[in-house]
Amino acid sequence: MTRPTIAITMGDPAGIGPEIILKALARPDVHAMCRPLVIGDAGRLRQAGCVVGAEIPVEALTDAGAANFETAAVQCVDVGLVPEDLPFGQVSATAGEAAYRYIEKAVQIVQAGQAQGICTAPLSKEALHAAGHKFPGHTELLAHLTGTPEVSMMLVSPKLRVIHVTTHIGLLDAIAKIEPGLVERVIARGHDVLVKAGISNPKIGVCAINPHAGEGGLFGHGEEAEKIAPAVEACQARGWDVRGPLPADTLFFLAGRGDYDMVVAMYHDQGHGPIKVLGLESGVNITVGLPVIRTSVDHGTAFDIAGRGIADERSLVEALRQAVDLAPKLAAA
Repeated sequence: MTRPTIAITMGDPAGIGPEIILKALARPDVHAMCRPLVIGDAGRLRQAGCVVGAEIPVEALTDAGAANFETAAVQCVDVGLVPEDLPFGQVSATAGEAAYRYIEKAVQIVQAGQAQGICTAPLSKEALHAAGHKFPGHTELLAHLTGTPEVSMMLVSPKLRVIHVTTHIGLLDAIAKIEPGLVERVIARGHDVLVKAGISNPKIGVCAINPHAGEGGLFGHGEEAEKIAPAVEACQARGWDVRGPLPADTLFFLAGRGDYDMVVAMYHDQGHGPIKVLGLESGVNITVGLPVIRTSVDHGTAFDIAGRGIADERSLVEALRQAVDLAPKLAAA
């Protein structure tokens, strides 16, 4: 099998994305597992190389088909939107527009068969909005660009997999949005990706909304029985090993020790908290349900340290590893 080409989007150019990309591409193990193709600004990557002390040449490309993965140079499809004097660590519409265009170009490259997956460095939602692109984040943006009506966010760490029913909305809005059909579709997307990853009969635990799963109606207003239980029963009727709704605190403990292959979280912080406690450097964000493979770091732009050369690249390396594992397998040329 040959190494898949993974399109790495630079994220917000004022954040730590350029730095962690240069650090990751300085590692021989990354090149051993994939052919990395950066979608970004070559000039910004060169600046980042100076910041992190990585003496790696950057080759600016106008077309992904011209990439030469046999050279030592970083191969970068140069979108060319970042001015040389753009400061690190500051929100700007210029950076938000660039981040949007990187994703747009990466989707085009994968759809054209020039890469087998996308791995994204972090963008700033504030900068994205300042540029006029009103998306809550990468997940929704990618769904728009690929014409996908509904996708799910899955977070993966070495000890835990979590898929989310709702993500970037307020807690009251999340509870209102949760309904049996949505919960069932999210469980199905998670089940499908685990089966494709080689887990033939994954054991899936589904979180409740309320403490103690409502304690038989003592807490909440019957959300577990109304919104979650019918979806669990529907999935069980398919012959799947799905259990719940279960108290989230207990379920995450059991999943962390290996009793479950995946947890279904009802809202953003319910799922993100446990993953981030296990370590940002090991967490990976996977968008499930897209027609293209997409993984991402599980951290933000870190404007407070951008441009200082101290950002940790390990989450990006793990995200690349996950993208390689999920990418279509190619026969050796």
